[in-house]
Amino acid sequence: MPLYKTITVSQTTKVFIWKIEESLETLKETISLTDKNEARLQSMKSELHQKGFLSIRHLLKEVGLTDADLIYDEFGKPHLANERYISITHSFNFTAIIYSTEKEVGIDIEKQRDKILKIAHKFTPFEEYKTIANHDALIRKLTIVWGAKESLYKIYGKKKLLFLHHIYVADFKFESAKTTGEIRFNGETATYDVAFTEFEGFTCVYAL
Repeated sequence: MPLYKTITVSQTTKVFIWKIEESLETLKETISLTDKNEARLQSMKSELHQKGFLSIRHLLKEVGLTDADLIYDEFGKPHLANERYISITHSFNFTAIIYSTEKEVGIDIEKQRDKILKIAHKFTPFEEYKTIANHDALIRKLTIVWGAKESLYKIYGKKKLLFLHHIYVADFKFESAKTTGEIRFNGETATYDVAFTEFEGFTCVYAL
């Protein structure tokens, strides 16, 4: 089974990344779904989405969890009982979870694509990045910023939060592989640690 990468963030927090290379039948083996999630799986029209759904269940096994342990709230955010925290992401042939027994967490995987240039103005003050002359570096930077904001949005877990106006990511250098982020909403500010890793044209960002 292709567990692609494990990142030990701390004694209480880990990231697990899966590269989907198996058939749907292989992924179904040794996985037990609740009736609700079995119906959800069958309703997915894309085989890639089905594979992503199942591979995440394999990742849950890495921390001793099952499909039945996931509880989704009315906003679609996954929760665990007993003061444990989880966040889930899927992009093309990669899936990932971040799991913590200490604090709220968020994770996002994105494929590095030119498409992000078209939407950059919707999620960040684009002028900050126009000094980056290298095209590939600009794509990488914007993808990290988007992933950071997506991760923070997942931690917050409710609607009405706007990437452009409520979520801020401090500038960073690629080699540092980390930054900080803030959620400023309803007169309150919360600060989070953010880290990122890049592989095979993808970016994984996680926050806690």
